[in-house]
Amino acid sequence: MLIFTNVTWLDLCLASAGVYLVMQAFSKKNPAPYPPGPPGWPLIGNIADMPHNKAWLTFAKWGKKYGDILHVEVLGRHIIVLNSVKAAIDLLDKKGSIYSDRPVLQWLVNLLAGSTVWVFSLMVTVSAITARTYTVSSAVRTVMNVYEPMEEIEVRRFLKRVFAQPEQLQAHIRHTAGAIILRISYGYEVKDNNDPFVDLADRAMDQFSQSIELGALHVANVPEWFPGAGFKCLAREWRQTVKETVDAPYKFAKDQIAAGIAPMSYTSNLLKGRTLSAEEDHMVKWSAVSLYTGGSDTTVSTIYSIFLAMTLFPDVQKKAQAEIDAVVGTDRLPSFADRDSLPYIEALVKESLRWFAVGPIGIPHCVSEDDIYDGYHIPKGSMIIPNIWFMLNDPHTYTNPSQFNPERFLDNDGRGPERDSRTICFGFGRRICPGIHLVDASVWISIVMSLAVFDISKIVENGVEHTLSHPKPFKCSIKPRSPKAIALIQENVNH
Repeated sequence: MLIFTNVTWLDLCLASAGVYLVMQAFSKKNPAPYPPGPPGWPLIGNIADMPHNKAWLTFAKWGKKYGDILHVEVLGRHIIVLNSVKAAIDLLDKKGSIYSDRPVLQWLVNLLAGSTVWVFSLMVTVSAITARTYTVSSAVRTVMNVYEPMEEIEVRRFLKRVFAQPEQLQAHIRHTAGAIILRISYGYEVKDNNDPFVDLADRAMDQFSQSIELGALHVANVPEWFPGAGFKCLAREWRQTVKETVDAPYKFAKDQIAAGIAPMSYTSNLLKGRTLSAEEDHMVKWSAVSLYTGGSDTTVSTIYSIFLAMTLFPDVQKKAQAEIDAVVGTDRLPSFADRDSLPYIEALVKESLRWFAVGPIGIPHCVSEDDIYDGYHIPKGSMIIPNIWFMLNDPHTYTNPSQFNPERFLDNDGRGPERDSRTICFGFGRRICPGIHLVDASVWISIVMSLAVFDISKIVENGVEHTLSHPKPFKCSIKPRSPKAIALIQENVNH
C-alpha cells in the first residue's frame, strides 16, 4: 500500500486540472454547444449544485435564467432538464424512438430483482416499452367501461367507511384505490381490513419511492461495508417485497382461472384459453403489477389532495355540488353515465391534477443516440428530466397558476379552455403512465360521489401547509349533506 506523505490538496487540484486538460485535448469536438446551464467544475461538474429535495423548484429557477432546456453535468453524466411542454413534446413525443430509454435505474433493477426481471417503469429498451404499451395501456383503455360498475361499487363502500370514520380519510382512500386496481388487475376482492395484498403493495410502493430519490441515481458499485452503501442491505429486503408483490396476486389469478371461477380481470382476459410461452407469461405477470405501480400512488395522492382543496376553496366545492344537484338530483348517487353532463366536475379533476403534481419530475428518460435540438447538442446517454411541476405552473400556459381555478378548463366568455393537465402530468411519449385511464376514472368517480353526499370543511386550521408529491396529513370535517345523503351512503352495495 502506497502512502503519500507530501501530497497536498493543491497538488491534487493541479493533478486533476491536468487530467481534465488532457481529456479535453483528446476528446471529440461536439457538433454543437450543450444547452445553457449553471457553470460546473472540471471533472466533478455540477455535483455541488444538484438539489437534494424539491428538485423541480431548483430546475424551474434555473429555467428562468437559462431557458426552456438546460444542461448540467455530474461526474461525467449529462443531464438535460426540459422546462417547457413544447420541448418535452418535441423530444419525448416526436422523437420517442430515441428518447424512450431509461438511463439510471438499471442498477436498481439488477439489485432488487436480478437481470431477468422487467419492471415496466424502469425498463431500459424501447422495444420493451413498445410491448408494455400494447399490453397495458391499450388493453385497459379498450375495456375501461366494463370495469366501471365495479369501480362504482368500491366507491360506494368508500363512502360508508368515510361516514363511519372520517378521521381515517387517507387510509380509506388508499384501501379503495388498492381494491379497485387489484380487482381490475387480478379479479381479487380485498378484505375490509388489513388485506394482505393491499398491505404488500403499499409496502412495495413505499420502498420504490425511496429508491428513486435523485441522489440514488449516481450510486456506484461499492461493497456493503463501504460507508454509505447501506442501500445494498435494504435492497435485499426490497427484492423480497418486489417478488411477493408480483408473484402472489398473479398466482391467485392463475389459480382462479384453473378452477374455472375467475371473474373478469386484466389478467384473466390475457390468460384464459391461451397457452403462453415463458416470456409471454413473464410479460403478462409484470404488466399486471405495473397497473398498480402506475395507478395507485397517483390515485391516492390526487384524491387526497382534492379533499384538501375542498377545505381551502369552499366556493369551488359549492359550485361542484350545485352542478351535481342540478344534473343528478339528490335521490341517487352520480355514476359514470353522468360524466359527459358534468363539465365542472371534469374541470375540477383536471385542475386537481395540475395544482397538485404527483410526479413533479417523473422518472427520467434517456436518449439512445446523439441528437441536435434547437441548435444544441444532446449527447447519447444523457438523462432527460421533464420538469412536469413547472409545466403545470408555467404562467405562459396557465393564467395565475398558483390559483386553484377549475374554470380555466371551461370555455368561458368565448375564451378557449387552457391546456388539459392530463397531457402533461402523466408523462410523455412511450413512457406515459400505463395507468392513465384507470387513474382518470378512479379519481373522477371518487370525487363526484363524495361531493354528492359530503360537505368537506376545515376543523380549526386557518390554512394547511402541504407539499408536492404527497400532501401532509391534514384534519378536515366530513359530514353528510342531508338525511337523504345518509340514506344514499347506507344503501346496500351489490357485488
